Amino acid sequence: QLQLVESGGGLVQPGGSLRLSCAASGFTLDYNAIAWFRQAPGKEREGVSCISRRGGIRNYADSVKGRFTISRDNAKNTVYLQMNSLKPEDTAVYYCAARATSLDSVCEFERYDFWGQGTQVTVSS
Repeated sequence: QLQLVESGGGLVQPGGSLRLSCAASGFTLDYNAIAWFRQAPGKEREGVSCISRRGGIRNYADSVKGRFTISRDNAKNTVYLQMNSLKPEDTAVYYCAARATSLDSVCEFERYDFWGQGTQVTVSS
């Protein structure tokens, strides 16, 4: 069964850190660009960060630049999102998504084929 499974969410105080993981099963992430999206209650889904299939390109939303870092370990079939200096406005359900591509130049926030179920991140004191 093809799956993307996010983990690592939880409740953290403002200024704290979390590391989200996105693990694939049933397929390899090697030929996929991966992105993290989030959706807060009452808001539209937004792209947070993306990484090209070999990690050569990484992009971030302006709201998370300098605080979040995306990385991937293709040997472990996993992509990570390190989130530091968390703010209450980072509270959302975070989703990872995969987009099949042969190019290491693809890293954007559209046309993703496969999605995980999401993990809740709550930043609150």
